[in-house]
Parts: sequence; C-alpha cells; structure tokens
Amino acid sequence: MKDKFVSDIKKVVVFGGGTGLSCLLSGLKLFPIDVTTVIAVSDNGSSTGVLKEELDIPAVGDVGKVLLSMANVDEDFINLLQYRFEKDGSLHNHPVRNIMLAALIDTKGNLTEATKYMARILNVKGTVLPLTEEKVDLVGKGSNGEYYGEEEVSLNIKNIDRLCYDHEVHVSDEILQKIRESDLIIFSPGSLYTSILPHLLSGQVVDALDECSAPLMYVSNLVTQPGETDDYSVGDHIKVLNRYLNKRKIDIVVANNAHIDSRIIDRYFSTENKTPVMIDTSLSDDPDIEIIEGHVFNIENGKIRHDPLKTAYLIFSYLMDRLS
Repeated sequence: MKDKFVSDIKKVVVFGGGTGLSCLLSGLKLFPIDVTTVIAVSDNGSSTGVLKEELDIPAVGDVGKVLLSMANVDEDFINLLQYRFEKDGSLHNHPVRNIMLAALIDTKGNLTEATKYMARILNVKGTVLPLTEEKVDLVGKGSNGEYYGEEEVSLNIKNIDRLCYDHEVHVSDEILQKIRESDLIIFSPGSLYTSILPHLLSGQVVDALDECSAPLMYVSNLVTQPGETDDYSVGDHIKVLNRYLNKRKIDIVVANNAHIDSRIIDRYFSTENKTPVMIDTSLSDDPDIEIIEGHVFNIENGKIRHDPLKTAYLIFSYLMDRLS
C-alpha cells in the first residue's frame, strides 16, 4: 500500500520568481504533492544585483525567498535568514539568506548544489532548482534599441518587442527531466515579463514543454504591474505567455472571481497605479482554456495577496479530480 501511495503522488513543476511564487509554494507544501520549483536567476536589483556583479554569480534573491517559503523550521531561524543589515557599510541592505547562498556557491561549487544544501538545512519539502548556473541578464529588443538588465526591461516594456538573454543559457538535465515526467506544469503569479517569461527564453525549456504531456496552468496575478501590465486582463497575460511558448499553449488558468473591497482598489490605484486583473468574458467562451475561479486572495497588512491555502487547494483539487 505504501508503494502505491508513493506512486500516486502527483509531480508538479512550478516556474516563477518573487513574492507571488513564494506565496503559492507556502500553500502547496501543505498538500501531498511532489513539487519541483524552477527559479529565474536574471534579477539585477537591490542586494541580489550587488552580489551578482561583485561575486560574478547568478542572482540568488528569489532562490532564497522560495527556500524560506518552503521551509519547515522554527520561526526564529526564518527571521534570522530574512534579516537585512541596516547599518551603513558593505553589508547594508543584504539579507542573511543572500550572504549564505553566496558563501555556499563558493563552498559547494555552484548555485544548484548550494540551493540543495540550504534546502536540507531548512527541511524543505520538494525540490528547488535555479534555472541556470550562469550569470545571466535579460535583454529587451525593440525598434528603439535594446534594454539590458531586469530593471531596464521592466521600465521599458512598451518599447520592447521581444525578450531574450544576453547569451544562450544552459539548463540542467535534471530540470528538463523533471519537466518531461511532470503531471502538471504551473506558471506562478509574479512579474510577467521579468519573473515568469525568463523561463521561456530557454529553447531547452520550451522544447521540454513541447515533449511533455502535462497540462500547462497559469495562476493569474491579482493586480496589474505599473509599466508592465497596465490594463491587462487574465486573457492578456495568457496571450503573452502563449507567444513565448512553442507548440504548447496554456490549458488552465486559476483566477480570482471574488469581490475586492472598493476602498482597497481605490487605494491601490491612487498610490501604486494598480488595478485588479479581471477575467475576460471572451476567455470564458474559449473551449481551449479551462478556467478555475474562486476566492483566492486575502488582505495582508493592507496588501492584496494570494491566499496560499485556498489557491493551493484549487490546484490540488484539479490534480485529484482531473488527473487521477
């Protein structure tokens, strides 16, 4: 019976980066799912960008955030790794987790082994893997020229026709095999152009997605991102993802259909120029897309966030009902 139970556990690969991914994973870890998380490493902002340039390493920031979201250790240890040095000096604004990962790259030889070691320390359930071992930067190409680095790309989305990397990156056989063996592929919520699409800039990843039989799911953002996805609907996000996919297209989308208090929406618009991401009526009529709707948000310190448990429950229910 034990062997049968193990064989029945569904294998899920999640692509993403940033807060949206961490929130999703903190819910998925509560369910009996074999989760492999692949994280983009092209960030060049804040502490991550400084370490990336000074030490000539891949971006470690999102890797650290994801590891903490999946951790099963006491709160004091998590708080320690989240701590940012506040005093002026060479360590200013660096979180301990980033320093630790940078040190582990030196001692373990690469970011993948550093990540796996830190995952063991944090008793992480599942597998966390960086997309590539290489120091890599996003490049946005448009009629007005090229924009280098995630920060420049984010500020110039409207001038960009196509994203790519500054060089062709190598993706490990382990990641490609995980994709081919998966029961479900998930693109997490997060910055569409700088956290999600970077995974689809690898021809190796796109080819592996073409070869796998797993459905492709997108967990939609709750609000737009100023300068990147202004006025985007759920369907607009899917169109962008599909443009970077090859033979495969998004099969399922998980989206919020619950009412958000108008006072919170007004505050988001007036202070951050963000609006809710709405489900298109035309999308509902598309026979090629399955929409899983629900109340998938909560308000955390005045911020609209995905509810980890509710969102993960919808995904787990899909796995059990549709893929069993």
